[in-house]
Amino acid sequence: MESSEPKQVIVMRRDLGMRRGKEIAQGAHAAMIWLSLRIRQPGYAFTEAERRWLEGPFTKVCVRVDSEEELLAVVDRARAAGVLVQLCVDAGRTEFHGIPTPTCCAVGPDFAERIDPITGGLKLL
Repeated sequence: MESSEPKQVIVMRRDLGMRRGKEIAQGAHAAMIWLSLRIRQPGYAFTEAERRWLEGPFTKVCVRVDSEEELLAVVDRARAAGVLVQLCVDAGRTEFHGIPTPTCCAVGPDFAERIDPITGGLKLL
């Protein structure tokens, strides 16, 4: 069993110039996508990391990237490592002129040993 506490990392694009409230909403969306998908899967069994995260303090770390390419690279690294990742794409109704725009992603929840190689080099938001 892993020894570290589980966490979820929110990776936010800073090149979009989103208002702070918009960033917060997008990060919340990314975090909730994971849970929403899980509870809609009949019979889904949470992993040990997911269960401990849900029973614990919901540790989140918010980091930044400076482009869509960097965000999608994080998504690709997580998927390649077998770590759950949820990409949040804004519909564009209040910003982005009606164009669906990838704004952030949520990596995990999972143990730090699995997440840190993917997001550990990113700057805090």
